[in-house]
Amino acid sequence: MLVNQDDGCLFTASSDGSVKIWRRVYGDGLHALIMVLKFQPSPVNCLALCRSSNSCFLYSGSSDGYVNIWEKEAVSGRFNHAGFLQGHRFAVLCLAAAADRVVLSGSEDTTIRVWKREIGSAFHTCLAVMEGHRGPVRCMAASVEMEVEGIGLLIYSASLDRMVKVWRVKVMEKEEEEEHKDEEEGEGEKEAEFEMNPVLSPSWVRRQKSRGY
Repeated sequence: MLVNQDDGCLFTASSDGSVKIWRRVYGDGLHALIMVLKFQPSPVNCLALCRSSNSCFLYSGSSDGYVNIWEKEAVSGRFNHAGFLQGHRFAVLCLAAAADRVVLSGSEDTTIRVWKREIGSAFHTCLAVMEGHRGPVRCMAASVEMEVEGIGLLIYSASLDRMVKVWRVKVMEKEEEEEHKDEEEGEGEKEAEFEMNPVLSPSWVRRQKSRGY
């Protein structure tokens, strides 16, 4: 589940394939069900919300390996199905929003995918597939580190392999005109770069302490 910090609405995911949106009724401590989102019958395991000053997108990860996209209408406030992200071979177990147009998905297939949404559109591109875990990726957290060029992300992922891994991802920002350059001008800069930092495990922490770090 998650809470929209802008309006206080609560989003809950269910094994029946639905996402329910609840609004708090101020004064009596109750919550009212205002919307039910459902596109497929597969259980919904996780949610993420990417919002900015002019857009709001909800992501729901399912056991069928898909991440469904829901876009919020500016006037009515209703969420409409806007497509899905496809790439994982098994269930999507966790999602994490990073910045206003980047979302991360972790899966039972042991991989993490980095997705970036195009400006003014619901179309997403998979920038990277990060491999390193030996078990299903169960949860993630991300923080944004602004850089001179692009956006830097520090990502933590925990897996059933009993490891917490740290990843540094740099997402390059492209100007609109650069996206339509002719192929003969070269491939240009990469849209994303990533590296895996040392694994956070008890033995690794003990080694660092023994070295005086």
